[in-house]
Amino acid sequence: MAVLLHIETATGNCSVSMSDDEQLLATVELNEGLTHAENLHPFIQELFKRTSLTPKHLNAVAVSAGPGSYTGLRIGLSAAKGLCYALNIPLISLNTLQILSAGAIKLIDEKNVTLCAMLDARRMEIYTAAYNDQLLEVRSTEAKIIGETSVKDLASDKIIYFFGDGMPKCKTLLQTIAGAKFLENIIPSSANMLNLALTKYKTKQFEDIAYFEPLYLKEYFFKTK
Repeated sequence: MAVLLHIETATGNCSVSMSDDEQLLATVELNEGLTHAENLHPFIQELFKRTSLTPKHLNAVAVSAGPGSYTGLRIGLSAAKGLCYALNIPLISLNTLQILSAGAIKLIDEKNVTLCAMLDARRMEIYTAAYNDQLLEVRSTEAKIIGETSVKDLASDKIIYFFGDGMPKCKTLLQTIAGAKFLENIIPSSANMLNLALTKYKTKQFEDIAYFEPLYLKEYFFKTK
């Protein structure tokens, strides 16, 4: 038995789930912007209440490690590290774009397609990566400015699905790509972390609790007075 807590705070969706092996036990989430600081820990407490479990039942904590909101990532990872350290259990990290793709694939009937996940990185820049229908990476994670020339880099020799909150602002350009299809309102959710996290748990792909950092992609500048 592997009881896992899943934390997704990389975007405006504050989302936590609990799973037991391949069974999703409960999910608590709220997609109303960066309210994570006040909601994350109460949501985790609510999960334990709904599942009648306690922190001592946890075998590991999985966290969405980016790319995404600097603040959201720090809040989620800090909570995950704190639990792992206190309970002496492993930390599992997952790419936010792969989590996004795990949600998208549930809505796709075709096989042998490419999944292109996109998160908004302001202006015409996005965080993006591509996966096959087995959620294996076929184009690595990057921050990319989308224009008439650079959009060609996203093309695939297969039907390609574009989704995520970075997709709408690029849609006009993306429609020039052969085989392009679009999925609306796909957001990263902890409910879609289960299989990805369980695979890493079984193969003991754990992070160093002390030194692991989120995948920011872009340098973060702290404001000073």
